[in-house]
Amino acid sequence: MKKVLDSVDQRTNLVGENRLELLLFRINSTQLFAINVFKVKEVVKVPSLSALPGSNNSIAGVANIRGTSIPVINLRGAIGFSPLPITDDCNLIITEYNRSIQGFLVGKVEHIVNLTWGDIMPPPKMAGKNNYLTAITRLEDQGQSRLVSIIDVEKVLAEIINYDIRLSDGVLDEALAPQMPGRKILIVDDSSTARRQVRETLSQLGIEIIEASDGLQALNLLKSWADNGQNVATDLLMMITDAEMPEMDGYKLTSEVRADPRMASLFITLNTSLSGSFNNAMVEKVGCDAFISKFQPDLLVTGVQNRLRDILG
Repeated sequence: MKKVLDSVDQRTNLVGENRLELLLFRINSTQLFAINVFKVKEVVKVPSLSALPGSNNSIAGVANIRGTSIPVINLRGAIGFSPLPITDDCNLIITEYNRSIQGFLVGKVEHIVNLTWGDIMPPPKMAGKNNYLTAITRLEDQGQSRLVSIIDVEKVLAEIINYDIRLSDGVLDEALAPQMPGRKILIVDDSSTARRQVRETLSQLGIEIIEASDGLQALNLLKSWADNGQNVATDLLMMITDAEMPEMDGYKLTSEVRADPRMASLFITLNTSLSGSFNNAMVEKVGCDAFISKFQPDLLVTGVQNRLRDILG
């Protein structure tokens, strides 16, 4: 498995080209699941776990990986199935989301596949709003088509960590508060949990939130406004977009917006759980105006206030 992940750092050039790589794994004998390789630090066999009294039921324990204590989430239990029994076949996928490191207990880890975001589809509507998927895709393997379910890790983590949207004292600029109501922000994210957290944070300021669940949907919406004569860059305070989304990622969305003179000056903030240093480079490459790590309400509000200050002069 080390060989499978050895070149992860070299694959970052796929991002911005509307491509992604998925790490495939199983948590039962019939279904195939996946997460984006860029969130994965390594895959190891499950070490001895120490109990964590009083923790969420989905926490299987704590692993010590080279001197670092890492909480281990039983992924099968966390997404509504019976918890996965720990056997010799189990693996630990160690990931980094929102500047935190955690391990996901899974069964067999298969391999990595290289796809375009155009190959990725939203989960069927009949799955309901409480499902734990951001997307699905199909893979052709030896003449057979296999369905792959892409886990909404942000939803899993939000249910365990219980992110708090309350703002710290002193973050809200009282002088700007009267200027906030009625301002419009477009948020683009395939995770309903991530959209809700941004919406609930910014709604405290009286800001009107418009939502899109993927980059292509957002681009079509922006183009329709421009076609109707709206000045997108001034009507919206900003667009806040995720990086990884079905059909069109946030980097490609940004480059498409910048290529359209009717909306090229739209202020775009990248809001993602991918590592900050990586995204700082991608922000510069594709032309975003700012980057904010996900699920940090103080930073999110500060970024919005900074943008408004620039507009007001």
